[in-house]
Amino acid sequence: MVLVMKKNEKRSAIKNSVAECVGNTPLVRLSRMFPQTHVEVIAKLEYMNPGGSMKDRPARFIIEEGLRSGAIHTGTHIIESTSGNLGVALAMMARLHGLSITCVVDPKIAKTNLNILKQMGANIAMVEERDDQGGYLQTRIRRVQQLLQADPNGFWINQYANDNNWRAHYEGAGSEIAESLEYADIFVAGVSTSGSIMGTSRRMREKYPQLRVVAVDAVGSIIFGSPAGPRELPGIGASRVPELLNRAEINDVIHVGDRDSARGCRELLLSEGIFAGGSTGSVVAAIQKLIMTLEPVAERPIRIVTLFPDRGDRYLDLVYNDEWVDALPNPSL
Repeated sequence: MVLVMKKNEKRSAIKNSVAECVGNTPLVRLSRMFPQTHVEVIAKLEYMNPGGSMKDRPARFIIEEGLRSGAIHTGTHIIESTSGNLGVALAMMARLHGLSITCVVDPKIAKTNLNILKQMGANIAMVEERDDQGGYLQTRIRRVQQLLQADPNGFWINQYANDNNWRAHYEGAGSEIAESLEYADIFVAGVSTSGSIMGTSRRMREKYPQLRVVAVDAVGSIIFGSPAGPRELPGIGASRVPELLNRAEINDVIHVGDRDSARGCRELLLSEGIFAGGSTGSVVAAIQKLIMTLEPVAERPIRIVTLFPDRGDRYLDLVYNDEWVDALPNPSL
């Protein structure tokens, strides 16, 4: 009987597809990076999803919901504007369901992400012209609209306005954190589409009603009303305000520049051995700033929870490249 049970347990652990491997990412205490006694920083390693980023969650959720509702079917052509990670996740899901996909990208996309998309069979539509805010988002969306008009089977994911984006994180990382931690005081997360910060914090606040939510935005991003400016790091910030964002649910915003993001990545790697992407460096730099403003409390350390969105190997040409960093404004690291 014991042998049979063990055998069945092993069988139940076998997944039917890589899609079933999405989620249940680990939580790690960053005691080496943040040794302060009055705070405890816990990171959810979203880069350990099979496609290498947190974008696996909405990619799976949106496509599976679309298949259930009939909005997506055999012959559907998935179209999306992406800085890389969502494109990779969508291409992975498209392979599983036999769907074609076109990713509309811009010159800032990491070379590794671009190569992965091509290897996965995604069609690439590259835009070269910047928009009125100095970024590429608006021109990418215009290209998406052109593609939709030309293809009656086109389906726009529209991650900036698709409610299934934030719902994926509500059901995913938010629920996993709430089930794993007795308490949380502050949630810190980067913003771009705002799906992850909205969905995760909404689920967390159901368990931790006093949760303070801190958004990390890029210097030069206009999401929270700051003036537009040059931004070189993909995956954080935006040149438009996402429809998904509810500003009233955000308590504070910390803006981080590209150079500080690169420094955060490198310091995290050296202190914790965590090889993470550019937006993780932004979050690390923001937490460093935040901790300096926190007063100790008597009962216990203040618990900060954060998300590490993607892997560092896709940023070897960016934040881990000295030449790229040297080309940024101000002296090199």
